[in-house]
Amino acid sequence: MANIRQTLMDRSDWGCDMQGRDVARRGLAGGATRRGFMKGGALALIGTSVIPGFLLRSVMAEATTAAASNKRLVVLFQRGAADGLNIVVPYQEKNYYAMRPTIAIQQKDVLDLNGFFGLHPAMAAFKPLYDQGHLAVIHAAGSTDTTRSHFDAQDFMESGTPGVKSTQDGWLNRALLAGPVPAGAPSAFRAVALGTQVPRTLQGKMPAIAVSNLADFSVGGKGPTTSAISNAFQAMYDESSDAVLHGTGQETFEAVKMLKAADPAHYQPAAGVTYPNTPFGNSLKQIAQLMKANLGVEAAFSDIGGWDTHQNQGAATGQLANRLTEFANGIAAFWKDMGDGAENITLVTMSEFGRTAKQNGTGGTDHGHANAMFVLGGTVKGGKVYGKWPGLDNAQLNEGRDLAVTTDFRRVLGEAAYKTLGARKLETVFPGAQLDPSGFLNFV
Repeated sequence: MANIRQTLMDRSDWGCDMQGRDVARRGLAGGATRRGFMKGGALALIGTSVIPGFLLRSVMAEATTAAASNKRLVVLFQRGAADGLNIVVPYQEKNYYAMRPTIAIQQKDVLDLNGFFGLHPAMAAFKPLYDQGHLAVIHAAGSTDTTRSHFDAQDFMESGTPGVKSTQDGWLNRALLAGPVPAGAPSAFRAVALGTQVPRTLQGKMPAIAVSNLADFSVGGKGPTTSAISNAFQAMYDESSDAVLHGTGQETFEAVKMLKAADPAHYQPAAGVTYPNTPFGNSLKQIAQLMKANLGVEAAFSDIGGWDTHQNQGAATGQLANRLTEFANGIAAFWKDMGDGAENITLVTMSEFGRTAKQNGTGGTDHGHANAMFVLGGTVKGGKVYGKWPGLDNAQLNEGRDLAVTTDFRRVLGEAAYKTLGARKLETVFPGAQLDPSGFLNFV
């Protein structure tokens, strides 16, 4: 129990994610913070220096205005810089094949989208979503900052402030704050991340929770479902004389009880739905669980690593293809699992930057610039590739090596936040981006 106490009371920095980077080397906005983190039980609680009253003391919470309208935003981060040119293939570009003699996706293998672009064949699960008008593609999207550092690029995209390292909160946290004022107390699960810690994207003044495994939750007391770490966690707070810590602990367990009432251990996806048996697949399944349990989720975040393909990237098959199969199948399973509830969901994918247009000497690609983003949803105007295509002629490449950015990623995320979460104060969500609804791509 002493180890748990040390973790909970003294932890001042979050650890590294799957890419080995420090996801939050700075403190949150608003000064000193108290963080609760249950390593084995997989509940992380993060809030400001005051007791987080957002956690309710009842099994079901009163939803916020956005939750009451059932609008939910899901954000998925492809960590490692995905190769957008082999994900959404510009198969009519001659230079594409000239620059990628062994890793290009051959035209016969491409899943055609519009006569110019096509999907990688491993993404067959995406094709029906596109054809049915639920899936939109934004190509040549990316950051205005030109860094090729994974750490800096991810930090800039998650903070929503390219080139500014002093930003202390994440864009999705600010988007929730910029939305409608809750009609009542918000749900404990209003902002949730699937993982052991709250990601950069969701850090800020709006409290958020991180969940690694819903089925592992248990609360104090006696019984076969009670875990030793859960009892130790609760006992620590029962014994604490620190009012802030004590209040946080009690309210944390109220959130756990809310979740247990949904009986996550016995969750069954919809008929015919099979999620990939991977951390990413399981995270999407658990997002579906939380949403279908009506726990008031408005924003959910997850990520998937393995996109840094410097060597042996492969073409129609291989390393990238395997990752794309998991990615597309997982998202398609989530979409089908949500059933009628998918109508009110907007799902957005992003990656820190793309890959070089030319393959390297080891059959891979290096750090590039522009990339492809996907937006999936019931109100999405899909079946279309959005954005201005910059071309792949040598003279059109960024710094002579990358696909150029023609759509600021904040323009995509800003539209999703504006139309899904009701985040009308876009300047507070993406300061300096000068976003305006008149400049939206109108994919929603």
